Amino acid sequence: MSISAVMPTYARTDLVFERGQGAMLYTADGRSFLDFGAGIAVTALGHAHPHLVMALKEQAEKLWHTSNLYRVAGQEKLAARLVAHSFADTMFFCNSGAEAMECALKMARRYHQAQGAKEKYRVITARGAFHGRTLATVAAGGQEKHLDGFAPKVDGFDQVPFGNLNEARAAITPQTAAVVVEPVQGEGGIVPADAAYMKGLRAMCDEYGLLLIFDEVQTGLGRTGKLFAHEWSGVTPDIMALAKGLGGGFPVGACLATEKAAKYMVPGTHGSTFGGNPLAMAAANAVLDVMLEPGFLKHVNDIAAKLWAKLTPLVAKHSKVFESVRGKGLMIGLKCKVPNGDVVAKLLDNGLLTVGAGDNVVRLLPPLIITEAEVDAAIGMIDRAAAALAA
Repeated sequence: MSISAVMPTYARTDLVFERGQGAMLYTADGRSFLDFGAGIAVTALGHAHPHLVMALKEQAEKLWHTSNLYRVAGQEKLAARLVAHSFADTMFFCNSGAEAMECALKMARRYHQAQGAKEKYRVITARGAFHGRTLATVAAGGQEKHLDGFAPKVDGFDQVPFGNLNEARAAITPQTAAVVVEPVQGEGGIVPADAAYMKGLRAMCDEYGLLLIFDEVQTGLGRTGKLFAHEWSGVTPDIMALAKGLGGGFPVGACLATEKAAKYMVPGTHGSTFGGNPLAMAAANAVLDVMLEPGFLKHVNDIAAKLWAKLTPLVAKHSKVFESVRGKGLMIGLKCKVPNGDVVAKLLDNGLLTVGAGDNVVRLLPPLIITEAEVDAAIGMIDRAAAALAA
């Protein structure tokens, strides 16, 4: 047999991690790594966080799964908490970011079509975006590398340059139902949207009767220093997709919405067998327990400020390797002058785990609980890696 038992859809690094603690990961052969990838912005509270471990253990001994044919107490608790701390009135629980985005896209179509506007199904999206790996969400993202070999492309998405309000307005037609944007493009290379652009999208959607959807799968749950990244702009969406950090490592997704946007999502319009099961809800509620504690987001902002203060001169020092640093909070991109894959590999050699992104960027996505000592350690590793690459 020439194909591996695990389908070879990933170009995996030859590392097997046996255990983790906080911001550290350890291999079976005893090597240790400082984790500045966090499972691609997932393990927001680090590895083996005692409160998350306890919550999952306690739930695992009681009940794992019942399906959504019955009420799930953990869903009701989590939904009430997220409603209290967001723009939303209601939400649907699923298992991943792509599923949360699928729910958002279905909701946008149904909102218009249930009111008789059968022609409204198109969605304006931004170039450089990433919204998931389903047929619809790769079409929404529009990146050729993700669409290659999966033709025909799902119809219904009109792409415009990220950050350009004039182009967004020009793309509106009688068929337009919604606009989707990431407050900070993640896979696209850690590109933040400015507040004026976010405010302009909100005003445009209000003017034309469109729904505004924020993809906060990567930016949500404290990653940028607020619970949700759109809070920095003072703009609220009609619908928002969450996942990644919401479960702290357990697969959880959620699609949040206003009552207006969700009022036609009645029984039978959407569903998920596993979505919001008791185990997932125990994990997500435990994550919120920690993130909603007084001082948690202050720590994220304080430690991010310290990391940025050290990164900025480091990038200037290694100008042969790095072009700039960008992002928000603990969602940071190092724009490289050498191939970003070489930088990721050299950082790995120095004991730092990072994640590549588009536009030749290396992502730094540490757990939100990192310490100043861990920031200093990471800066040292980046400094040594860059010096070696420049040499």
